[in-house]
Amino acid sequence: MSELVDGSAESAVGPAHIAIIMDGNNRWAKKKHLPSIAGHTAGAAAVRRTVEAAARSGVKVLTLFAFSSENWKRPQVEVDGLMGLFMRSLKKELKRLKTHKIRLRVMGDVSGFSDNLQAQIRATEEATKDHDQMTLVIAANYGGRWDIAQAAKLLAKEVAAGQLSPDDITTEKLASRIQLADLPEPDLLIRTSGEERISNFMLWQSAYSEFVFLPVLWPDFDQSDFDEAIGIYQNRQRRYGGR
Repeated sequence: MSELVDGSAESAVGPAHIAIIMDGNNRWAKKKHLPSIAGHTAGAAAVRRTVEAAARSGVKVLTLFAFSSENWKRPQVEVDGLMGLFMRSLKKELKRLKTHKIRLRVMGDVSGFSDNLQAQIRATEEATKDHDQMTLVIAANYGGRWDIAQAAKLLAKEVAAGQLSPDDITTEKLASRIQLADLPEPDLLIRTSGEERISNFMLWQSAYSEFVFLPVLWPDFDQSDFDEAIGIYQNRQRRYGGR
């Protein structure tokens, strides 16, 4: 994880890492009297637009909250539709990822997915592992509390094996066990749909992130919304807990 920087740092240079809670697919579908999967399909098109916008703007890491560990509670037909959409998107977008040199990484407990979906995730990650234009992180079957718990379990195993003393456990050591700890923490976290909460997303990593809440429903999110969020970020002074 990135280290803390001088508290007087300005945001004018733009965020290196943007994380987005993509909210509003179901409400978008209901407004149009469509099934929920239509909203998620439209949301997938918004993902494509956003990845392209982020890459053009020089963002180095874009993390998208695609499927939370709580989403399994949704109706089975919706869950099945989301899993199918995820599989199709991984296959369909591979060529585009290669063309634009974008690396794909998946964050979350992928063991909860079908064997076929797990295999497709591994294949896409492997095929793009050397790309360096931008890293696209998909948070799937992910929860911030789960992430912290799995990091704590790793430390507990090291203590049990005699590799680490409990007295040597620090926030830095815990941070290094958080998933994808080699990536910088988010500078900017965006949530669409007008809701103003983070819904168990990147709880550890977003401790010093700037938050922007936009009223637009995710399927309608476009370049102008992306630019608005960047503009709000650039007009803030990041303090990292200082003055």
